[in-house]
Amino acid sequence: MTETLWVFGYGSLIWNPEFPVAEACVARVNGWHRSFCMRSIHHRGTVADPGLVLALDAAPDASCDGVAFRVTPGAEADTLALLRERELISSAYLETWLTAELAEGGQVTALCYVIDPDHDQYCGGLHLEEQAQIIARSTGGRGPNRDYLWSTADHLAELGIADPDLVWLADRVRKLTA
Repeated sequence: MTETLWVFGYGSLIWNPEFPVAEACVARVNGWHRSFCMRSIHHRGTVADPGLVLALDAAPDASCDGVAFRVTPGAEADTLALLRERELISSAYLETWLTAELAEGGQVTALCYVIDPDHDQYCGGLHLEEQAQIIARSTGGRGPNRDYLWSTADHLAELGIADPDLVWLADRVRKLTA
């Protein structure tokens, strides 16, 4: 028997996990915050015109709410392979295990992809307006950067997860692209 695999999603995994999910629970990881701090040269931008994607950036006093997914039993190996192909495409993310506190109580150890602050795609600290300008114009292999932002912001709102920066960015990018 294989060990239960949990995956913590804080961005596109929330609305597009691409692996079989047995259970999904709102959850929180501490010591990290969700941030558009990774230049995307594959999925939401190009080498010539990088977009921005979300990553978990270390911040000792912060926390990030997202979704903990329990992978359907028997699909653990395939899920790991799929996630590694998707998330480790440029090695800007680090694969790690974090404690996720489930909103309904309890905690699980979940696989998570966090930003490597030493990687050249790391761009933490960009002003929100600069982020909006980049997101409004960028497109990559998985489509326009703005669609990634809007899908994430919409799904967080549906889950009752507050993220004022993403709300501001979604509104600003709508204005920029109107």
